[in-house]
Amino acid sequence: VQLQASGGGLVQFGGSLRLSCANSRRTGSRSAMGWFRQAPGKEREFVASINWSGGKTDYADPVKGRFTISRDNARNMVYLQMNSLKPEDTAVYYCAADNSYYSTGSRKAGSYGYWGQGTQVTVSS
Repeated sequence: VQLQASGGGLVQFGGSLRLSCANSRRTGSRSAMGWFRQAPGKEREFVASINWSGGKTDYADPVKGRFTISRDNARNMVYLQMNSLKPEDTAVYYCAADNSYYSTGSRKAGSYGYWGQGTQVTVSS
């Protein structure tokens, strides 16, 4: 397993969770990373991305201002801090690594060649 996501769980409306993604790829620190999510009956959607250095981030409008993506290249880790959670945030969250080196990140799932197994986030109302 090259990408391992963790940190999901059940949280109440307005609560917080921090997702983690461990990247075991030797060149993991050179790739942009992204978080996507998929709710039951819906297509997988972009949540956030971060470029290889951590200097550029991008967020989907529904999570902007509430979620923060970050990375620690020394540890090959990527994080998604989720605050002010809403029931509509309920989904399986996936971390993904870009196919390219020194990339800026993308909203397109097709840009990512490596995917974690997903971690369930459930927000109760």
